Amino acid sequence: MTASPELGAQRPAPDLLRSVFRRHAAGVAVITAHGPRPAGFTATSLTSVAAEPPLVSFGVGTGSSSWPVIADAEHVGVHILGEHQSELAATFARSGADRFAPPTRWRSGPHGVPLLEGVLAWMVCRVVARVPAGDHRVVLAEAVAGDPTGDGRPLLYHQGRFNGLRD
Repeated sequence: MTASPELGAQRPAPDLLRSVFRRHAAGVAVITAHGPRPAGFTATSLTSVAAEPPLVSFGVGTGSSSWPVIADAEHVGVHILGEHQSELAATFARSGADRFAPPTRWRSGPHGVPLLEGVLAWMVCRVVARVPAGDHRVVLAEAVAGDPTGDGRPLLYHQGRFNGLRD
């Protein structure tokens, strides 16, 4: 199969990328970090990169309010949200919100990383790289602690909405 000469001739517009990825169902995570104030954001870009060493990656916008803390953090928290946590996901996605104020339940975990309560699973990860990628950075981090034993089904993001997994 050969590519048409037209493919790649034009750079896709950001709107095209957003439209295509609205159709891609993604798991929902919250990334947290310890700084002068705790920081965190909702991420649908979380990816398992390698098992040995145990690496994950996620993207973060350099214009986001969380970026200055993530940029300096040695460790981050990675939280996998359950379908019952769409409000928590929305809180951490909302610009200007006090994301760690009640009703958010959290505690300080290993390396001072804020850990959210009631999630399906969490990991504390050591940041190993921050790779420039347009107006974002792709953060690579190695898992150093965690708990995968939460109950429930995962929260998904699809068509601009948080949804539960359907059978």
